[in-house]
Amino acid sequence: MRNILRILISVVSLAGILHSQVNGMLNPAGTPPMGWNSWDSFGRTISEAEVRQTAETVSKELKRYGWEYIVIDEGWYISNPQEQDASKYHFMMTDDGRFLPDTSRFPSSGNNSGFKPLSDYIHTLGLKFGIHILRGIPREAASRNLAIAGSAFHARDAADDSDMCPWNAYNFGVRDNAAGQAYYDSILKLYASWGVDFIKVDCIANNPYKPDEIRMISRAIGKTGRPIVLSLSPGPTALEHASEVAKYAEMWRTCNDFWDHWGRWKGHEWSQGLLAQFQTLMAWAPHIATGHWPDSDMLPLGRLGPNPGAGDPRNTLLTRDEQRTVMALWSMARSPLMMGGNLLELDDWTRSLLTNEEVIAVDQHSKDNRQALTDGMLVVWTARPENGNGYYLAVFNTADSELDIDHSWKDLGIEEGVYGVRDLWEKKNLSRESRLKVKLAPHASVMWKLQ
Repeated sequence: MRNILRILISVVSLAGILHSQVNGMLNPAGTPPMGWNSWDSFGRTISEAEVRQTAETVSKELKRYGWEYIVIDEGWYISNPQEQDASKYHFMMTDDGRFLPDTSRFPSSGNNSGFKPLSDYIHTLGLKFGIHILRGIPREAASRNLAIAGSAFHARDAADDSDMCPWNAYNFGVRDNAAGQAYYDSILKLYASWGVDFIKVDCIANNPYKPDEIRMISRAIGKTGRPIVLSLSPGPTALEHASEVAKYAEMWRTCNDFWDHWGRWKGHEWSQGLLAQFQTLMAWAPHIATGHWPDSDMLPLGRLGPNPGAGDPRNTLLTRDEQRTVMALWSMARSPLMMGGNLLELDDWTRSLLTNEEVIAVDQHSKDNRQALTDGMLVVWTARPENGNGYYLAVFNTADSELDIDHSWKDLGIEEGVYGVRDLWEKKNLSRESRLKVKLAPHASVMWKLQ
């Protein structure tokens, strides 16, 4: 009897461990991640002082609304990021081929401490720390055939010199072999030792799509024992890969780079505008699932400067109506919310977009999210509160002229009846309504709760 009892206790204990791993270590994004990324404002030039100051701003002003990740985007290992010719970049790396932070911009990373001092500071603020990496192994490591840490392999065993990112030649691809896995294991072990909570991996979700490297990186994260969000970039990820990317990552880009324009951006045809996002988010809505989030890219709001990743320093080119439309559409589709604007120059209007708890609640705590109606240039999304009754409703005018809207609730898949209408942006109750009637300016939207 005692032996049976001991076996039962062991089984229960093991089940608890496995449950913890599935719902913690392997699923660290129970709600869409919210935070800030450096690319839209600083490009490759971000400094430690700017990261610390931004983290302090997030902790003081935004953390209570759910914003928690501080992510340093591409180029933190480049010692001369202002150089216009990428072939002349100087890289900081270990003797075993792993990139290190540039000590001239990140002085606390000296003595091989990496990002740990900065990460520790961000954690003291109650926030989480993330970095961007480019998939693959540094070409310099391969040319010098450096040893791969913790293994008997060398860089050339892992490197695929026939494979380079089409738009970034820092690295060679990594072969799907034991040496390739050893390399990814080595860098993820290093990042975990720094206290990294979020990894954005670039040139992996599209152009080209690299499923072998996605699996190797996911496996390497699992080996660290640390809950790290895996974000795949750039898009558009093909819908046919939806189940595969959801199996290995917490978020993946559904679009090309999103910037502050409605339609096409002359000279930046690769950038996806806001109008095109409606079709993209509609297509991905069926794949929204707890812990695995289709990602509509960063929010180019507020001040984009001093060194934005595309274009000249500027205030966002989106109108105020368009900015609310961005926040409403991302929230109705439960996209991760990663602010791209410079929070060190946060203005009152942008602050109002980022601190509206009623809008953010839709992104973080809703269900049954879908595009319910397209009628000409009218787009309507609906969702349900995660807990409680009623509906969330977002109505968008994608036309370049004013739109008069009149639809029954039934047209939207909403049960007929008279509902109290709450305006989530204005945080006030409106009249009771038996149908949808509203007039919208060009590119404007409303976001309501019906109850």
